[in-house]
Amino acid sequence: SAQYESLSWSDWKDKVLSTAQALAAQGIGRNDKVAIMAENRPEWTFVDLGALSLGAVIVPIYPTLALPDVVHILRHSESKMLFISSPEISERISGLKAAECPQLESHILFGQTDFFKPGSARLDPEGTAYLRQVASVQPDDVATIIYTSGTTGPQKGVMLTHRNFMENARMAQAYIHLGEKDVALSFLPLSHVFERLAGYYFMIAAGATIAYAESMNTVPQDIRLVRPTVAAAVPRFYEKVYTRIMEQVRAKSPRAQKIFHWALATGRRYQNAKKEGPVSIGLRFLYLLASLAALRKIKQAMGGRIRYFISGGAPLSRHLAEFFYAAGILILEGYGLTETSPVIAVNSEDDFLFGTVGKPLPGIEVRIAADGEIMTRSACVMKGYYRDPEATARVMQDSWFATGDIGQLNDRGFLIITDRKKDLIVTSGGKNIAPQNLEGLLMEDPLIQQAVVIGDKRNYLIALIVPRKDEVLKRAAKAGLATQAWHELVQSPAVRAWITAVVEEKMQNKAHYEQIKYFALLDQELSLESGELTPTLKVKRRVVMEKYAPVIEAVYREGDRLRMAQTAQERRPSS
Repeated sequence: SAQYESLSWSDWKDKVLSTAQALAAQGIGRNDKVAIMAENRPEWTFVDLGALSLGAVIVPIYPTLALPDVVHILRHSESKMLFISSPEISERISGLKAAECPQLESHILFGQTDFFKPGSARLDPEGTAYLRQVASVQPDDVATIIYTSGTTGPQKGVMLTHRNFMENARMAQAYIHLGEKDVALSFLPLSHVFERLAGYYFMIAAGATIAYAESMNTVPQDIRLVRPTVAAAVPRFYEKVYTRIMEQVRAKSPRAQKIFHWALATGRRYQNAKKEGPVSIGLRFLYLLASLAALRKIKQAMGGRIRYFISGGAPLSRHLAEFFYAAGILILEGYGLTETSPVIAVNSEDDFLFGTVGKPLPGIEVRIAADGEIMTRSACVMKGYYRDPEATARVMQDSWFATGDIGQLNDRGFLIITDRKKDLIVTSGGKNIAPQNLEGLLMEDPLIQQAVVIGDKRNYLIALIVPRKDEVLKRAAKAGLATQAWHELVQSPAVRAWITAVVEEKMQNKAHYEQIKYFALLDQELSLESGELTPTLKVKRRVVMEKYAPVIEAVYREGDRLRMAQTAQERRPSS
């Protein structure tokens, strides 16, 4: 099993101090760019805080990013140094040519260097010059340039200042209450602004302990070992946990399944009653039985001490939030963008409403434009896009930042996100449709892993659907189909019939123009590696539509044929 080593605050301070001195000895100073391409680990923070102490600028790079994207970021940011975390990453970037990144002077591999050893660069034993240097760094100096892997267009470098981050952490403390007794498990990439603020700077500000997961694959083990009280995660994490729980439930006897669903319903009644006021003795007793029967196992799988999770990076399904709440695990969904450092709004322990992203933080202004776009203004809004004043001007309107998201504020002040502005489907009939709502609805079913709804400038909607492999294989085994190869199984009439039943059931309460009429089944999951997803696992619609253009056209051709045949049938006089 993994072993965790502790690091005190004073040990950490010494590491940051010696790293800052080592960076200074390498010629790093004010406004120099230092890139980090690494998984989460303490050294990430040593380099980050060490460089920030000198007035330098951190450029985080996702460890999984393709080489051309890495070259673009290093070149565009003019990074002088690059820190990497493993020989595997070193091997991947071995193709970097000096001519492509002329400013890059060196790259350093964590674990194979004396860079972080105290004394290796002790030019200033008392840290006097270091403190003088820290004092010279100004709140509005750029702290980081984060390249957004947006769902459209080339990556843009978002310039965030020290003030942006500090104000965001300060404002968030009004809604998210943490202290020195809290333990956070960090597993979302620090290269993403969500973990950088919520799982790192915010935790430092609260004095909480941060434990770094060994890897994304070991999170289920790490969470039981660390027993965190809080963690930040994207919706995909909760989807995977939910799927695993429901698979285990479906494998049990009908009686055990009945008990589980009773326990969940009781948990829901108890939590809702608790929100309203004192809970009756009878319901408290039933909840105790429900916990013993099923619910406590879910909490134990999360370590047993979790106070709440913070969810961000993509929309969280209301169904998932309510499921975990019934099991006694509160997920506080928030909302923000890289450009807003990032948190704009978040639910709080004392004031939450599922299906919303909470209320704007104190000090953050939010208004809804005439076309439904969410606009925001605060001390957390970025300085601009690095070396791209035109792109900056496109999103800044009289000090208001245009988020590109469509939403509304309800009568209680909670913000509801309905879709990305650029993702809105406008049918040929002029109907505006939010595809994410429909996709979330489809993906609630255990048979559907991923769904992408298409229909812009068309007269009806279709979907590309990736079936959930383990669920399909289980059903196929029962139906005697398991001997087929996966790609053949996905296209079999049986699987198509199962998915058709799900689509029809999910669409029955939707308006006629919102209903998905036809679909194609894909045997390959959409992935980050293939460029179809962003690092926060949002679908890059343009990429998907280009890649699957022949499939999409084939679905529409067949759909048109079936619709014409149906129209002809309806027009035929009855005998």
